[in-house]
Amino acid sequence: MKPNTSRENIALIGERSLVLGFRLIGIENTFIAEGDEGVKKFREIFSSKKYSLIIVSENIRARLDRKFRSQVEVSSDPLVVFLPLPGGSEEESVEYLAKKILGVDLRA
Repeated sequence: MKPNTSRENIALIGERSLVLGFRLIGIENTFIAEGDEGVKKFREIFSSKKYSLIIVSENIRARLDRKFRSQVEVSSDPLVVFLPLPGGSEEESVEYLAKKILGVDLRA
């Protein structure tokens, strides 16, 4: 069964600069959180099974313990995508990944 990835089933967790762009394109379930607070929020959302897609700042990924990170990386329900902060390379930029995942061009 294909997971439902409507905008209501997407959550985003990260720094303010990352979250605001996704709020502008209609992603409602966004959470501004960094550091240990970001890790705590991510664990809460991941275990809730409320979302089919969770987009998380790459900075939060770096703070995850090895066991949880391994669990997340093999998960397909929910699917987790780690994003770099704006200003990264074109291949990894938020704009590139938003277009790839959501079909939305943030530069337009």
